Amino acid sequence: MCGIAGWLDFDQLTNVEPIVASMTETLACRGPDGEGVWTSPHATLGQRRLAVIDAEHGTQPMTVETTAGPVVIVYSGETYNFAELRRQLAAAGHRFRSRSDTEVVLRAYLEWGTSAVKRLNGMFAFAIWDGREDKLVLARDRMGIKPLFLHKRANGVLFGSEPKAILAHPSVTATVDLDGFRELFSMVKSPRQSIWLGIREVEPGTMMIVNRDGVREISYWRLTTESPQLDLTETIEQVTGLLQDVVTSQLVGDVPLGTLLSGGLDSSTLTALAAAELARQGGQLRSFCVDFAGQSQDFRPDALRPEPDTPFAHQVADHVGSHHTDIVLTPETLADPKVRELVVRAYDLPMGHGDMDASMFLLFQAMREHAVAALSGESADELFGGYHQFFSAKARAGTSFPWLADPHLPQYAALSPRQPSVFHPEFHHALALPDYVRDSYGSAVSAVERAPGESDLEWTMRKITYFYLTRFVRILLDRQDRLSMAVGLEVRVPYCDHRLVSAVYNAPWTMKFHDGREKSLLRSAAAPLLPHAVTKRKKSPYPSTQNPAYTDLLKIQARDLLADRQHPVFDLVDRAALKQAIHSSSPDSFGRFVLERSLELAVWFELYAPSVKV
Repeated sequence: MCGIAGWLDFDQLTNVEPIVASMTETLACRGPDGEGVWTSPHATLGQRRLAVIDAEHGTQPMTVETTAGPVVIVYSGETYNFAELRRQLAAAGHRFRSRSDTEVVLRAYLEWGTSAVKRLNGMFAFAIWDGREDKLVLARDRMGIKPLFLHKRANGVLFGSEPKAILAHPSVTATVDLDGFRELFSMVKSPRQSIWLGIREVEPGTMMIVNRDGVREISYWRLTTESPQLDLTETIEQVTGLLQDVVTSQLVGDVPLGTLLSGGLDSSTLTALAAAELARQGGQLRSFCVDFAGQSQDFRPDALRPEPDTPFAHQVADHVGSHHTDIVLTPETLADPKVRELVVRAYDLPMGHGDMDASMFLLFQAMREHAVAALSGESADELFGGYHQFFSAKARAGTSFPWLADPHLPQYAALSPRQPSVFHPEFHHALALPDYVRDSYGSAVSAVERAPGESDLEWTMRKITYFYLTRFVRILLDRQDRLSMAVGLEVRVPYCDHRLVSAVYNAPWTMKFHDGREKSLLRSAAAPLLPHAVTKRKKSPYPSTQNPAYTDLLKIQARDLLADRQHPVFDLVDRAALKQAIHSSSPDSFGRFVLERSLELAVWFELYAPSVKV
């Protein structure tokens, strides 16, 4: 896992290496184990390395000199089928200097050209400068697990794993206009859109080819509709086999590896499979769960979280024999302004997830003391149908994205016209978020393919699943990538394997709901692996602290913010809304959201001093 950055300009580049080195340095947390910059007259590539495979010989940028010019790669991620590809390439005459998957990807490009990306199974973002043709090839994995951003210039491009790398270039101004704010606050994850003016996101499953003629986008994979060919028993067997293969392949590496274990169905299934495979290899899996000080006393069940995670995580760890660690967090740590700053800096923006972002960052930070890579159950709910919106009449009505049509978290409910706004009235009016969401939803619907003869119910459920897999899951993958890589932890996502995604997406909804519950296919595949209490457990979202001391600490910090009458955050945030949240004796979830959102936005202004165009 690494961070990459670069500058391509078809005018003559001079004194460019220090600039690209500064761009790359912003990604130091992503790659604490090494750095490098490669320079040529028109292209300069930089990389920060987190060494996971072949630490000694896998250094980057990696170059192959040909008679027609150099071919150079900077690469972030993991290609899980690299050993198979290496054998094919060796048979074709290629000779390798390392055991790294980076060299395999570079050699694959030399052998198969841009079509090589179709052969890769993994999570990746890479840039290849092909000096034989004076072109830059940028590529991103199919599901968007690894990030990649692009800024077009008159005679070339800048690129980076995160916007901060591009913003470090002296010609780029940190500017956010209304569309950027709309993207930030709407939670719709529009294709290619970033919040920063002039910086776009490379779409998952695409390549960008940059040469003297300009920039060309090529899609090499997208989520497509196929008619199902298997019955229920065969589909369960297919899912079971794919999960076993995916988890086994994602245990590759020369570094300590663990799993995120909440005690829910998704993470427990991966933990059971990984523990069994490592046991066969003579090792023991480490597992980790986040918990909160006083949770046993403070926990209050509700419709979303009927029980705490920790007892189930312990049950699974005992069942599969993992070496388990609870990461216990206090209200003081969760509300620490220094932690908030690290989270906002990791994102390059204020996401508004409050304590859930802080706890995830702190969980990853603690895990990094014991592991360099980890498996996560992210995207199983989107793939197998785990959210309550899959069963909601409001969400099935098809008037908006399901997580907005029937929201369960305050940052989504805040978009409702019936909900008071955190924003200054003039800014709120200018945003016109309902219009932005409506237009984005219309665009998303037009991208879904209906299967021949598909019933209305199956068509409705296909659309909901498509939106979750192509929009919502990308928000979660971005979150997980930024917060884990901010501490140099590589998080792998088995449920995002494109073979598994395609197979389950095209399984009929009647199979995904065959036992009358959410995630039926996954539950059936996992049943032989897990305790009965875990396979029957109801879906529970990522945990959030219920300790009132956390909100009290936010109020103290918000009072200080409110006293600063010149703070630029109040060009966006409504003072009255913040004041009401501060003085409420017992703020509801929206009141706490106002506190968290205001404080995060304030930190963002202080860190980035963005030029705001509204």
